[in-house]
Amino acid sequence: MSNNDIFKKLRVALHLRNDEIIAIMKLVNFNVSKGELGDIFRSEDHPNFKKCGDQILRNFLNGLVIHMRGPKEEKQENSSEQ
Repeated sequence: MSNNDIFKKLRVALHLRNDEIIAIMKLVNFNVSKGELGDIFRSEDHPNFKKCGDQILRNFLNGLVIHMRGPKEEKQENSSEQ
């Protein structure tokens, strides 16, 4: 299964539109255009098809974690001031 297939299946399963995917990617400071996403989601035999690289999928998954759970909270140490 290719990265493109995984990305497509996640998009369908989570009912995400391209603008929502762009917003999710921005959560991890990764910019992707609507055109680039369109090329990734095309069929493999289309002339403008683009393979989804590991970096794009990784940043989407990291952004998805933030989108679903919220930003990671920093641990606060309970230090008693004397």
